[in-house]
Amino acid sequence: MEIVRNFPALSIVMCMVGAILSSVLPKKLTRILNLLVITGVMVLSGFVFFYTLSNGSFVYTMGRFPAPWGNEIRAGVLEGMMAFFFGLIMFLSILGGRRHFDIDVKKSRQNLYFIMTNLLLSSLLAMVYTNDLFTAYVFVEINTISACGLIMVVQNGRTIEAAIRYMVMSLLGSGLFLIGICILYDITGNLLMTPVQNKIAEIAADPARTYMVPLVVAIALLCSGLAIKSALYPFHSWLPDAYGYSTVSSSAMLSSLVSKGYIFLLIKIIYRVVGFEIFKDSKIINILFIFGLIGMIAGSVKAIQEKDIMRMIAYSSVAQIGYIYMGFGLGSEAGMVASVFHIFSHAATKSLCFIAAMGLRDASDGSKKLTELTGAGYRNVLAGAAFTVAAFSMVGIPAFAGFISKILFAQAAVGEPVKMLPTVICLAISTILNAAYFMKTVLRLYSKSDAEYEKVNELKHPVYALCLVGFVALNVALGIFAVPVVEWITMGLGMFS
Repeated sequence: MEIVRNFPALSIVMCMVGAILSSVLPKKLTRILNLLVITGVMVLSGFVFFYTLSNGSFVYTMGRFPAPWGNEIRAGVLEGMMAFFFGLIMFLSILGGRRHFDIDVKKSRQNLYFIMTNLLLSSLLAMVYTNDLFTAYVFVEINTISACGLIMVVQNGRTIEAAIRYMVMSLLGSGLFLIGICILYDITGNLLMTPVQNKIAEIAADPARTYMVPLVVAIALLCSGLAIKSALYPFHSWLPDAYGYSTVSSSAMLSSLVSKGYIFLLIKIIYRVVGFEIFKDSKIINILFIFGLIGMIAGSVKAIQEKDIMRMIAYSSVAQIGYIYMGFGLGSEAGMVASVFHIFSHAATKSLCFIAAMGLRDASDGSKKLTELTGAGYRNVLAGAAFTVAAFSMVGIPAFAGFISKILFAQAAVGEPVKMLPTVICLAISTILNAAYFMKTVLRLYSKSDAEYEKVNELKHPVYALCLVGFVALNVALGIFAVPVVEWITMGLGMFS
């Protein structure tokens, strides 16, 4: 089974080779290749996950050059889970938007789309697996470029503006992240995460505290850069247009994967670079906590004000990212576990929202306006049911993934006396606001409409139907089988330390 140790590196290389081949293959073969690459990543990641469950984490040294000269890949339970989950979400998202792909993307740009998709997956895998800070930065930039390409592939003015906004904000975040890495390298002399963590432990233990100020500055810059790139409020201005006007597959992938890759990298930095206790003592968690709470409320308020279903779902993501950073800000293991679980929960639910909204839009003459979606749940029964499941999950109805997230956040808050009251209050307000716009939309979908629209028969689109069923099953599975998932997350975080 030692061959499994090669699988993380093989997954990244496979995606990059897939991107190269996508530039020369015919369009039909490119689509098939893309799905094969994603399937291969899921299979390899599954092996990594089960291997680490029984054998613990491992480090793969690139080229057999030891630290500090060589580059390293590190895999544990959480990395295997995350890589598999990213592959699964991307696979279902591409299949879900398949029938609109030829309409939304010109034939001359279809190969480019799959090049960007493969590069996006490779960058996500690299951020999950890498044990080197500069390698992480390189793939952060690859992730930015590929995400921009997925936004701009539909050139309708709105997407170009959204891509420019995204690029400007993302470059700001990348610049801060790189400066933080440079400062860390200056005070530690290393880029590999484990040697950096050991050196930071020495700096923190030094009674003279000589390098504590530059260390705190470096931590603040790393957190700020990744927070900007993952659209933490108020750095979210690019997000509604990017998610609301892209292709359906792009919206599903961008909302579920891109920001989560940056957040997962931040988790690795907190545990494997800085050290959780040192990060907690830096007081930066208090800033993340405040912005997380504000984002939970502000994102939901903006979603209520929206008249466009796609932009409403996009603004909802701002609130959900706030949840994750609020969990970080609690400064406890329970808060981190809740945040990681919410990464899975939100990714499964938000993709379902976008894919189901496409079916509802098709049943309303292509309109995204909420007023014109009245009765769409009757015209497209499967999409209406799927969107209802996603709405229940977002609100926190029992048996769905979102309910488990909110329970975990509430339990984590109870263990933090100072932060308990604001956390519980904001959780309650956010839940009420979530219900205000999601349940309002569901009620509209099942209200009688005076307008006449053609009923959609999803049996004519079996791939789309199976995709919706797959997302619903994933959401319910996270809600019902949450106990083992939480145990795996806890085990994975323990391997980080």
